Amino acid sequence: MTLHEQIQRDVKEALKARDEARLRAARNLLAALTNELVAKRQKPNEILSDENTLAVVKRLAKQRRESIELYEKGGRPELAAAERAELGYLEGFLPELMSEDEIRAVVMSKKAELNITDAAGVGRLTGAVMQALKGRADGARVKAIVEELLR
Repeated sequence: MTLHEQIQRDVKEALKARDEARLRAARNLLAALTNELVAKRQKPNEILSDENTLAVVKRLAKQRRESIELYEKGGRPELAAAERAELGYLEGFLPELMSEDEIRAVVMSKKAELNITDAAGVGRLTGAVMQALKGRADGARVKAIVEELLR
């Protein structure tokens, strides 16, 4: 069963269980997946691959994190709580992220491989590390580690 099919099943299960928070999150994700299908010029009732589904989930999770931050700064804790609930659902589909030590080891390895010695190579090194990690690490954490090591 693909992730897309699992999300479709989650909508049905949340409806039966009357779990409004999970239902809202699953429906929002399913709508984003349908939008992705349309953007890729496929039929809306087709199934996205797991790779494309994960890309959509990552994008939505990032949006939720940004929304939570903005709502908290704006003094809207009730809206931040709703976004947190949806983020919790989305994070259930994301692979576990690497620890900082694991990321640091990959950065050091790529730094030696690419022979980067100064801050001018931050972008090149960050790109190479992100490509090597293939979504198993947050880009902001990778960038921070790269900048720290190249100072």
